[in-house]
Amino acid sequence: MSVVMLEQYREKIRTELDSVVNFWLTYSHDTKYGGFFTCIDKDGHIYDDLKYVWLQGRQVWMYCRLYRTMERFHKEEILQAAKAGGEFLRQFARVPSNSHSWKCAFCLTKDGKTVKIQRSIFSECFYIMAMDELSRVTGDKDMQAEAEQMMDHVIHWVRVDPSELGRPKLPGDEPINSMAVPMMLLCLVQQLTEERDNDLVEKYRETGQWCVKKILQHIQRGGMAILENVSLEGAELNGCQGRLQNPGHALEAGWFLLQYCGKHGDESLQLTAINKFIELQFQRGWDKEHGGLFYFLDVDGHCPTQLEWSMKLWWPHCEALIALLMAYNNTKKPTLLDRFSEVYEYTFSHFSDPENGEWFGYLTQEGKVAMDFKGGPFKGFFHVPRCLYMCERILDGLLGDIN
Repeated sequence: MSVVMLEQYREKIRTELDSVVNFWLTYSHDTKYGGFFTCIDKDGHIYDDLKYVWLQGRQVWMYCRLYRTMERFHKEEILQAAKAGGEFLRQFARVPSNSHSWKCAFCLTKDGKTVKIQRSIFSECFYIMAMDELSRVTGDKDMQAEAEQMMDHVIHWVRVDPSELGRPKLPGDEPINSMAVPMMLLCLVQQLTEERDNDLVEKYRETGQWCVKKILQHIQRGGMAILENVSLEGAELNGCQGRLQNPGHALEAGWFLLQYCGKHGDESLQLTAINKFIELQFQRGWDKEHGGLFYFLDVDGHCPTQLEWSMKLWWPHCEALIALLMAYNNTKKPTLLDRFSEVYEYTFSHFSDPENGEWFGYLTQEGKVAMDFKGGPFKGFFHVPRCLYMCERILDGLLGDIN
């Protein structure tokens, strides 16, 4: 592929990132109570003022990452927004727990009252990411300490005692290894140890190794499938749960593993990440009739039980763009760039809204907009800007190498 084409990709991605950032700076900030609104319709109006903690954390993280690493986003407006979001989280996100550990709410009112708590780890995970990244731009060591304390709780819940999450032990409910959990923990290990001292790197080294081991257990069927759920020992499960495939998660896991390889120099793991989690899952997940990635699939070809299984969602396409471009950057294998181009063309022609800015999140199987809001309880300022940010930086590196 020509340098001109790579430069065109970079320019489009750069312009799109500027537009997406501007959309959220314009419409999402709550200047009265702090934090961010995420339920935003197609042209920027707020249709629900509930605040979702994991999306608050994601937006703080994204603002800080842009502010810290990209010169054009090193703006006071972005820094102050990140600080305001961080303060809202510190004041309202953590709620009393029956144990000595912290728990974060899932959903808050606009003025910070707890609406809902989930028996999962993901609000806490994005609290960690927000506090750690905010500590990097403010120099606030207390925030970094809070991130590490929360990380210790999460590791305990996942690896030692899940009962503290509030889930009762039921006789028919066998524990499983859901890929989302070790993926998220690996992401957090990479976040907390990035450019930190050796003591912190050593503290989380074994956790990172455990995460990689647990992710690799999802390679099943003789290496020909990535299954979303397996047993704690890495065996295939019975029923719909055991047959479930999530192409977007597999692609995301693939680039998480590539980042891990970049730090640890594991060539065998890099090959597995590219061949099994990225190339194979793209081939399995791509809709050859209509284009785009399916949301869920059944490994045996049954109809998945998830009602939205055939829809095309924004975030798997974001993960595919990152994974394919990162894999190409690592290998220079032309077919990987060809597949990136295929996802790029579909994504920008179907999800992006040139009229009002940002991306639609939910399409029908045929590629028509099914829900025209730009943000909601699950879509905020994260997957789209993270994708554009990472792809721009990878293209900078590729074009720098070429030039």
